[in-house]
Amino acid sequence: MGTTGTTATAGSTRWEAQRTFDELGRPLRDLTFCVVDLETTGGSAAGGSMITEIGAVKVRGGEVLGEFQTLVDPRTDIPAFIAVLTGISNAMVRDAPPIESALPAFLEFAAGCVLVAHNAPFDVGFLQHFAAQQGRPWPRFEVLDTAKLARRVITRDESPNCKLSSLAKVFDATTTPNHRALSDARATVDVLHGLMERLGGLGVHTLEELQTFSSRVTTAQRRKRHLAEGLPHAPGVYLFRDERSRVLYIGTSRDLRTRVRTYFTASETRSRMGEMVGLATSVTGIECATPLEAEVRELRLIAEHKPRYNRRSRFPEKVHFVKLTREAWPRLSLVRRVLDDDADYLGPFSSRKTAEKCLAALHETFPVRQCSGRMPQVPSGSACVLAEMGRCLSPCDGTVDSSTYAAVVRQLRDTLLRRPDRVVEAINERMQALAELERFEEAGVHRDRLSTFVRAAARTQRLTALTRCPEVVAARREDTGRWAVHVVRHGRLAAAGVIPRGADAHQFVRELRASAETVSTAPGPVPAATAEETERILRWLESPGIRLVDVEGDWVCPVAGAARHLAVYDAVNESRLSLTPFDEQRLPSPVHRPAR
Repeated sequence: MGTTGTTATAGSTRWEAQRTFDELGRPLRDLTFCVVDLETTGGSAAGGSMITEIGAVKVRGGEVLGEFQTLVDPRTDIPAFIAVLTGISNAMVRDAPPIESALPAFLEFAAGCVLVAHNAPFDVGFLQHFAAQQGRPWPRFEVLDTAKLARRVITRDESPNCKLSSLAKVFDATTTPNHRALSDARATVDVLHGLMERLGGLGVHTLEELQTFSSRVTTAQRRKRHLAEGLPHAPGVYLFRDERSRVLYIGTSRDLRTRVRTYFTASETRSRMGEMVGLATSVTGIECATPLEAEVRELRLIAEHKPRYNRRSRFPEKVHFVKLTREAWPRLSLVRRVLDDDADYLGPFSSRKTAEKCLAALHETFPVRQCSGRMPQVPSGSACVLAEMGRCLSPCDGTVDSSTYAAVVRQLRDTLLRRPDRVVEAINERMQALAELERFEEAGVHRDRLSTFVRAAARTQRLTALTRCPEVVAARREDTGRWAVHVVRHGRLAAAGVIPRGADAHQFVRELRASAETVSTAPGPVPAATAEETERILRWLESPGIRLVDVEGDWVCPVAGAARHLAVYDAVNESRLSLTPFDEQRLPSPVHRPAR
């Protein structure tokens, strides 16, 4: 996985002479804005509301270049309260052009502009709806929302809200909003210019900075935005470093320069990120061939450097496995690493608590011994408490013979590796019995154990299937039209590349395979990489458009495996997350146009 690195340092001037138009962003004074406002018969185009008026003002460098205004025949009666609000009556729109004529005229007027609106999702949403309805392609407008921007700039001391009428007073607009499209568009122009003037004093001078501005990004953070200028517009990994070159934070992006720039100008609300940027003096960029390679390299670098501001993936070695031992009287145990001992493993689990839930689900279904240590081939001990409770076959005192015990262990092994139905059925029956007794809290404990087991079993089966394969070569056509190719060996990404235009694809793949990392197999469900890396690779392999170039070995999962139960538990979990206590629910608001 060949890469190149680029570093930008605070105070450095070596990039000054190399700045390009793209690096600096597009100055606001050089852009043409089309400020638009609509009047409608209601609040939802999808719900049948229609446009009754379009008004727009085109401005550049503070100068008005042109205006656009037209009434629109909605082909339906205008509700009385809307007519009172806007002053637009049925008689006024009777001879107006329909939206099929008005929309093309507006799009021609706005062509090449940055689209601006107050509560932009409302106005732009209506325009996009009718463009789609007419089968008309929607231009790739960049959109600014003055309401959203004002919420980041205007304090409550200045204005109780960010309605257009309130902001017009704050910025002394020359036009008073009156719910007519052109008047409201003119007022929005004054609000836009007022916001730009205020933000200019905070170092916001480009469209990119305006689009991503956040009042929570300090002036000190914005001063460091030059750290992003030396980074390429390419997928890769970025590393923030302090003055002693210690790695503070590692991230990944499909566009390194654009992503890193957002830390200095964007709506970054995480306070710890602001603290991190305050300590950073340089940013190193590692360009990667593909986004997947960037994701994998990010995981490996986080595990290597363990940056203090990364909260996830720092300790992939701190995992647990459920192990079914290979001995005279096998048992289940929790272990920290996988050995080459012919045992069967379930995992890895990111925490001991999660592993213990899974272990409890298995012990509840299979009464294998829970005592630690090895037992002699011929037992001579006494029964334990679990045996007296009927939860252990009690090989300790000779209650069960070795063949009967071995049969239970075979069922347990089959459950771990292939078919989880015994656990699912046993715990479901237990939950049903508890629910009938209205012991819902106990039933919930069993539900969580079962869910944990099913997820762990499905994960292990998927990981094991890929790691058994000595090599998988796959390709996918990316958005650029070029083919990204990855070589995966025993679940580890060994090489990545993008086929150059005009190159011989077969020759490229042969050379990529020849130069790929040598990966040796090892015991366990994730022998050659961390579970997180292999799962990232699996998500890519299972994504739409993947073509398998070559597979060495058998990449298969059991048909009756745990994955077929996942949909049920995912739906239950999603339902639990979406529940809202009755006293926290809000009554539905009447459908109306957002406040201006």
